[in-house]
Amino acid sequence: MARPCSMEFRERAVARVEAGESRRSVAKALGVSPSAIVKWARRHRERGSVAPDKMGGDRRPKIIGDHAVWLRERIRADDFTLRRLVVELRDRGRDVGVWAVWSFVRAEGLSHKKNRHRRRAG
Repeated sequence: MARPCSMEFRERAVARVEAGESRRSVAKALGVSPSAIVKWARRHRERGSVAPDKMGGDRRPKIIGDHAVWLRERIRADDFTLRRLVVELRDRGRDVGVWAVWSFVRAEGLSHKKNRHRRRAG
């Protein structure tokens, strides 16, 4: 993951913009994208600081508790598709995306590519 630019660097860039230099010329001189300068100047104007927002963090699983128990049983009981599982979870009151279901299935060590009826001839 990329690191945010230093506060001193950001403050120098915003000071140049406030002194009347164009955002594009500041970006070119400092070797950053014009959009970064625009965002820093806006952040300084709105918040009074150019400090970066928090990055990253812990991503907890979205399928837990009763929903996780139900989903484990559902996966083992029959063939499934990820999109169908999303719909079934939504019907049960848990609004999650395909990514959350895929992460759960993968963490359980299961395959979402099951197809018992199309096995190759032995």
